[in-house]
Amino acid sequence: MVSYKRLNPEDVQFSNAVLSEEHVPVREEVREPEECERPLLSRRPSCSATTGLVVLGSLLLLLCGVWLLATIFWVHRPSNQPPHRPPPPAPAPTPDSRGNGTGAERVGAGRDPQACAATPEAWRFDCYPERGAVVTREMCEARNCCFISVPSSQQPPSGSNGVPWCFYPPEFPSYSLVSVNDTALGQTGRLVREVKTYYPGDILTLELETRHETEMRLRVRITDPSESRFEVPVTVPNATKKAESPAYTVELSKEPFGLIVKRTSTGAVLLNTTVAPLFYADQFLQFSTSLRSKFIYGLGEHRSSFLHSVQWNTLTMWARDVPPVELTNLYGAHPFYLAMEEGGNAHGFFLLNSNAMDVVLQPAPALTWRTIGGILDFYVFLGPDPASVIGQYLEVIGYPAMPVYWALGYHLCRWGYGSSNATWDVVKNMRNQGIPQDAQWNDIDYMEQFMDFTFDPTSFSTLPDLVKDLHTHDQRYVMILDPGISSTQAEYWPYDEGLRRGVFINDSDGNTLIGKVWPGLTAYPDFSDHVTHEWWYDNLKRFHEKVPFDGLWIDMNEPSNFLDGSTNGCPANSLENPPYTPGILGGLLRAKTLCASAKQKTSIHYNMHSLYGLMEAKASACALKRILGKRAFVISRSTFPSHGAYSGHWLGDNRSQWKDLYVSIAGILTFNLLGIPLVGADICGFSEEPQEELCVRWTQLGAFYPFTRNHNAIDMKPQDPTAFSPLAQTAMKQALLLRYSLFPLLYTLFHHAHTLGHTVARPLMFEFPKDIRTYGIDRQFLWGKSLLVTPVLDPGVDYVVGYFPEGVWYDYYTGDPVHSKGEELRLQAPLDKINLHLREGAVIPTQRPNLTLWVSSGQPLHLVSTLSEDGSASGDLFWDDGESIDTYETDQYAYIVFSVIQNVMTSQVLHSHLEATYLTVESASFYGVKEEPSGVLVNSQEAAFTYRANQVLTVADLGLNLSQNFTISWM
Repeated sequence: MVSYKRLNPEDVQFSNAVLSEEHVPVREEVREPEECERPLLSRRPSCSATTGLVVLGSLLLLLCGVWLLATIFWVHRPSNQPPHRPPPPAPAPTPDSRGNGTGAERVGAGRDPQACAATPEAWRFDCYPERGAVVTREMCEARNCCFISVPSSQQPPSGSNGVPWCFYPPEFPSYSLVSVNDTALGQTGRLVREVKTYYPGDILTLELETRHETEMRLRVRITDPSESRFEVPVTVPNATKKAESPAYTVELSKEPFGLIVKRTSTGAVLLNTTVAPLFYADQFLQFSTSLRSKFIYGLGEHRSSFLHSVQWNTLTMWARDVPPVELTNLYGAHPFYLAMEEGGNAHGFFLLNSNAMDVVLQPAPALTWRTIGGILDFYVFLGPDPASVIGQYLEVIGYPAMPVYWALGYHLCRWGYGSSNATWDVVKNMRNQGIPQDAQWNDIDYMEQFMDFTFDPTSFSTLPDLVKDLHTHDQRYVMILDPGISSTQAEYWPYDEGLRRGVFINDSDGNTLIGKVWPGLTAYPDFSDHVTHEWWYDNLKRFHEKVPFDGLWIDMNEPSNFLDGSTNGCPANSLENPPYTPGILGGLLRAKTLCASAKQKTSIHYNMHSLYGLMEAKASACALKRILGKRAFVISRSTFPSHGAYSGHWLGDNRSQWKDLYVSIAGILTFNLLGIPLVGADICGFSEEPQEELCVRWTQLGAFYPFTRNHNAIDMKPQDPTAFSPLAQTAMKQALLLRYSLFPLLYTLFHHAHTLGHTVARPLMFEFPKDIRTYGIDRQFLWGKSLLVTPVLDPGVDYVVGYFPEGVWYDYYTGDPVHSKGEELRLQAPLDKINLHLREGAVIPTQRPNLTLWVSSGQPLHLVSTLSEDGSASGDLFWDDGESIDTYETDQYAYIVFSVIQNVMTSQVLHSHLEATYLTVESASFYGVKEEPSGVLVNSQEAAFTYRANQVLTVADLGLNLSQNFTISWM
């Protein structure tokens, strides 16, 4: 749920409150001359004409000197024009803010007007990035930058960025590389800045380290050698040996310092930081790079198309509770991008930094990273294809967890059932209508006064009985938890015990920070402390003894706060009001969250804020494993890199609008790139009244989200499938049964995500990286490499246009072939159909569906093979008990591969397990058999078959045990 008034896109405004605060401008002191240096004008001059001329000339010379000094002072002093002026000097040191005591000069070299004018607009890097500032020439030149205004006709619409009027000249001072030494992993270097910048706290000497960690992975760290700074507490690989034959070369520019990374095989420049100056101050770190192309993906979490625009597009990262709107920082922060290159190559870049930041894309194309804390610690991944890039990224941050089987079923929820009996009635209606459902959820209305680890003793008195009934029917129960713990109850064990153990976040004075969320005044657990993990586990265990829930939905964990900071406000210091504030919604770091200066076990909230959801997810997953002894099911709103190892994600408080249906695909694809494949959007939309046609189309699309949940808001009409007309119910039921029939495929895809870092929901460009027409497609997607989903995303139509990359595609339902040269095709799409096509060369395991995955997963298999032009196909199946922890790591699984070559299908059991003996292969279909066979043999025995005119061969009544090798051949 959103924690405050819902915002529409037109309501979103960026406050420049921080920029408007009165600061004393920095002024350079003009030194008074020493007594011995004073001119001897106090002596009485002689009266000769010559002496008079000399004296007069001296006076004129002195006046000129004074004028020149005054002019220099005026040019170089910071502007004092309110409200937008260069930042003030750093205040007294705070836990992560310090000045430096060097004597380096404050201002840089002069500007060359010709060089300024010669800089192409696309290559102008913003020298005055403060959000909301109306930059004047005086303000710009006070920063020693170029100022060229751009006509309003050339600027983008309101709400977007445009060509910066104030930008760095080519000669703007940066760091110099003064020494380089070889190391066991790469090189180290010393960087020195001679001229201070216009932000306080410059760190004038830096240490550079390059690590050639693997052939496809380069790591670069730029740190302060004199004092440690905050580093993100996420475990990453610790390389001990330098790559022998890396796919990259690293070049270091000395004056000014720059880093250039090239792909060895093609010479393509993947990273070039010489395009703009490096900044490294205590609370302002910035560097820029050229991009190889305009095709950039990732950089979550934002509401946008899958392919990001490079037209002066600023993406801000700072976890925030806000309904998804464009140009706004949302629930999670993921500073990773995937970039395409010429010829279909791809590379990736990951900045391991959790502080508030802006990422600026511009049409050069180029990108600027601008963060307000931590260090510069980044990776370059060489791919060379998009899928390999993601695999290499996940090798660093961690592979996603293998989900429990029922996580892949249909989930139903709403805010506002009102009672456990009303919730129960919906479950019964679903069963009566024969509509699949694996999990029932409740929102905060199940709680007593919205307090965690309670349930309403009146309205939800039968909740334990409901959960028992769900378990009897092989279904599961998931409950919501918010991190805010009520602090005003006379006796409330979670708060009282939390105080006793010291688990809550403190304010800057060391007292428990109190905010406000649904239960009223609340304290916030500090999940960066292991003591808090134990306290969280104890609370969950105590409540599980009353209500035996199966999974957790952790919401409001940005963390959200109805106040700005706390009940006592926040201190006035550089943590709350840093020299530069990224373009976050509200304009303040504390806006609708905690004080940046709040104290956590690991560090201050200024550094830890965007990690809060990740750390709560880790605590929740670990606790569930201990309580249940099975895989944990956790869905989290706020996320950070490595989150997929503990939790899935839903895309937040969307709306019942057709646009939200469309943009959900981009969200699903982006989070698969970011290592969180268990992701979905609220089917039918969370807020606003649901429309029947929209809900049908959304259920069809949602059936192919990796995580499938229908959820809506309080006071909205019901939108579960049983709430609609018989025709709509039937269409939704068919879509969900279709999903359940594809469970063996989906489960296998998640296995590959868990073990190899593959995507589950996959953009077409991953499979067709040489086809540039796939680069912007986000109205279609793939499951794995072979199942193409083409949903209807517009109202009132009975057709859809989809792009089919070159090759043979088969209609999933009929087997009819589509021979494409790489073209768009118009497909019939009545209200009860979602178009699915299978790519040539695949073997897809399917299953007879049922009302729960527990029942479905025991049904016989049907294998669908889609033959390539040469008659070949291949596929696989991973199978285990669906819920035990680490089955792959402990060899408690079965793995079977299928192949078709020259009219012979072979099943080969590469890893056997008891679970596979419970399954049989009932039938097999072969799409694209060009000639009708004269006979079919199954394990050398003749078998009955059918052959249709559309070249589909089907063999039924097989009864083959999955745990044994078999062959099917035709002549």
